[in-house]
Amino acid sequence: MRILYIGAGDIGLPALTWLLGSGHQIAAVVTQPDKPAGRKLELKPSPVKQLALAHGVPVFQPVKIRDPEAVAQVRAFAADLIVVMAYGQILPKGVLDAARIACINLHASILPRHRGAAPIQSAILSGDNETGITVMYMDEGLDTGDILLIRRLPIRRHETGGTLQDRLAAATPAALAEAIALLEAGTAPRIPQEGTRATYAKKLGREDGKIRWERPCLEVARHIRAMNPWPGAFALLPDSEGGTPRKVKFFSAAQNPRHSGPPGQVLRADARGILAGCGSGSLLLCEIQMEGKRRMPVRDFLAGRPVPPGTILGTPNGNHP
Repeated sequence: MRILYIGAGDIGLPALTWLLGSGHQIAAVVTQPDKPAGRKLELKPSPVKQLALAHGVPVFQPVKIRDPEAVAQVRAFAADLIVVMAYGQILPKGVLDAARIACINLHASILPRHRGAAPIQSAILSGDNETGITVMYMDEGLDTGDILLIRRLPIRRHETGGTLQDRLAAATPAALAEAIALLEAGTAPRIPQEGTRATYAKKLGREDGKIRWERPCLEVARHIRAMNPWPGAFALLPDSEGGTPRKVKFFSAAQNPRHSGPPGQVLRADARGILAGCGSGSLLLCEIQMEGKRRMPVRDFLAGRPVPPGTILGTPNGNHP
């Protein structure tokens, strides 16, 4: 088949890599425009673009794929199949209808659960036992199209947003290969989603990393894992000399449901980590990053910056969330 790939996120790289070696004809790759990066803010191509160019595949980077000129260019690629993953823009009807056979999306959740932009983090935050890759036929709604197939993955006990993304990315080639085989054979099913079971995962911003210590330690631990590595779960650490509090990020924590204390208060800080109170129970914080510094074990951080018991790990809106 002649296939057009539309995507921008790193999670789609394994699927694109598989497509490039699958024997199908890749008409082009559509991705986001290059973005400024580094101190000099020089334009940097995404890994998706770099991979496509390395294989001699044309790359199209519209600012807005809804623009009539962009839609016309997509249709000019004359694809039999359009494959979409983590693109970051809503596709208009003109693009959805451009493929001869179908426009399909690889979504990183078991739909209709966790529709939207941050399904991986949402699954961890919700305490789900499993997630997966859903291959669906795209329509004009937000992840509302009929399901072609689902490949399921268990969510591990200490799963982070980063590790779960890597595992889901690795699962996409097999899911895509199976879906394409079914489409080629004309036996691909169309299973309507149960809209009443739908949940939504909004796009994450930096402020979504704010730790809310008043929640139970189980929920705070999930939050820290879900926000690792981005945007990072954070709090404010008071300056030891009375200056402006500094933002610190935490990347791993162990629950202690039997040992409670005031939310956000440091109960103990030693070689084992920083023990902080939550709404119920407490958390032993094990990995930390001061703003502008590298990540490190809490014990190494404490060797140069003691944190006395009684310190309040606050938030930008005050000492307590």
